[in-house]
Amino acid sequence: MSRFKAWFHRTFDDWFFRSMIGPAQTKGAVHGADHFAREQWKRDLANRKQYTREQRERKRAERAARR
Repeated sequence: MSRFKAWFHRTFDDWFFRSMIGPAQTKGAVHGADHFAREQWKRDLANRKQYTREQRERKRAERAARR
């Protein structure tokens, strides 16, 4: 997969989904929300954490390469 294609999907797939489901729910926000929205939220959070980890690892590798 090309770098651009991978970037495009990481960036816009979740954005598109969030725009389609509408505004965030406030009623039952902690305990409620529908199952599908909760699962997507978990996937989105996992993707964000993975991206942060990858960026951290990339920066560490760059620093190690400079030594």
